[in-house]
Amino acid sequence: MKVLVACEYSGRVRDAFRRHGHDAWSCDLLECEADPAWHYQGPVEKILDQGWDLMVAHPPCTHLAVSGSRHFPEKIADGRQKEALNFVRLLMNAPIARWCIENPVSVISSAIRAPDQIVQPWEYGHGEVKATCLWLKNLPRLKPTNHVEGREPKVHMMPPGPNRWKERSRTFEGIADAMGNQWGAKQLPACIEQGLLFA
Repeated sequence: MKVLVACEYSGRVRDAFRRHGHDAWSCDLLECEADPAWHYQGPVEKILDQGWDLMVAHPPCTHLAVSGSRHFPEKIADGRQKEALNFVRLLMNAPIARWCIENPVSVISSAIRAPDQIVQPWEYGHGEVKATCLWLKNLPRLKPTNHVEGREPKVHMMPPGPNRWKERSRTFEGIADAMGNQWGAKQLPACIEQGLLFA
């Protein structure tokens, strides 16, 4: 498959698919932390129509996550939240048969639709708590791979700093591996085109 991992600079999800022989590429405005050979640095809007079979997208959650709801009034007033939601709609309406949109608990649920699944790092080998919503099109729900103890809110408790947002945005490797193994290592069910546009 030709796989696009949108809004990813770490290369974790991209490389999980590449390990199964897929032509997987990451795309972000930032440089890639992993091998840059399969990274497009630039706006994902420019490559959404390049014949991808599957997309995993991590749209920025800064103006969407309910953890920052105290700032919602100003973000609604100045249009930042509307712009962020329009970007999510752009990804959902991309000409790609299968996709997963990943975000923390956010206003996507009320403004567009509820997620198909909520996963936790501790279900995939990481002793941490961070509810992560998955909106899915023509993809099966992820199955937990390794329930572990711990369950600390480490991500939430990171100290303030200029790179806090960046550290918090990396996909947990166990979840990335589950995506690669479950969506990239075996035949996926046939696509059911829903014909829906997310307005």
